Amino acid sequence: MTLPCTRATGEKVQEDADSLFAAWPTPPAIIASEPDETRPDEWQIDIIFEEKPDQGAINAIVALFPGRAPKFRLEPVPETDWVTQSQAGLDPITAGPFHVRNDPRDPLHPHLTNFLIPASRAFGTGQHKTTHGCLLTLARLHERGHRFGNVADIGTGTGLLAFAARTLWPLAHFLASDIDPVSIDVSAENAALNGVPLGGGQGQIQLVAAPGVGDALIQGLAPYDLIIANILAGPLIELAPSLAAQLEEGGSLILAGLLDTQADRVTAAYRAQGLLPMGRIDNGDWPTLHLRKRRRFGWRRPNRWHAEKVGDAPGYGSW
Repeated sequence: MTLPCTRATGEKVQEDADSLFAAWPTPPAIIASEPDETRPDEWQIDIIFEEKPDQGAINAIVALFPGRAPKFRLEPVPETDWVTQSQAGLDPITAGPFHVRNDPRDPLHPHLTNFLIPASRAFGTGQHKTTHGCLLTLARLHERGHRFGNVADIGTGTGLLAFAARTLWPLAHFLASDIDPVSIDVSAENAALNGVPLGGGQGQIQLVAAPGVGDALIQGLAPYDLIIANILAGPLIELAPSLAAQLEEGGSLILAGLLDTQADRVTAAYRAQGLLPMGRIDNGDWPTLHLRKRRRFGWRRPNRWHAEKVGDAPGYGSW
């Protein structure tokens, strides 16, 4: 489904579509583009469905556009592995101490940690600004002396972010999950390509196909002192209570997959769960957020104030 629009309308529709599609059993993909570079204010929105949308779905999408309903085209898309096709032939990228190749014929970088993530059926080869921002944030945390022992990569895609975290904190335990079982298969293949051990032991990565963090294995391994979630703004807001619940006090949360126009809403959702913003990396329109879960009574103190032993907390009553 192709709909012409202005740039301002396209940006707003992208935001509103996150909320609309979040409730759909099989959300479509939405792409905003500028068909003619000489006319930067003329955009178009392309929405790709798994099957022909019914009239109700069409009406809901058209209603996202303010004012007069836009004229649109609806046409079938040929059977193509669009993810693999879009990633094929990409140049290697460098992010902090990491060098990510998509083609095994590309040379290794002699001074960086190299990963081979071939073009495949899952997202996360490192080229997108969200993945790039997460790699830089992981490197920044390591440079500043952060230590983590239990790490979860939620929405892992190709496994790349879990692999990168493992090189920085090799003695930790790691879990990588994705709602798409195909991504878990791809992550296992990439682990083999990069010599990353799978399993539940120290320095190993445990893979699980599951939506959100409701899976029994994900919850059983909690709390995590580092969670990475490179998803989309809508799901990140929806997952705020459950992600915060799986993060230990003082733990770090890396969020990506959101636009800069969505950052305030995402941050507010996590502030409401007791997380404070600690840093941000902006990469074009795609910020990466670092937040930390507050400790109730300071650094590594018990969660409960034992008033019967030490009296009321000054200025706060007995709690």
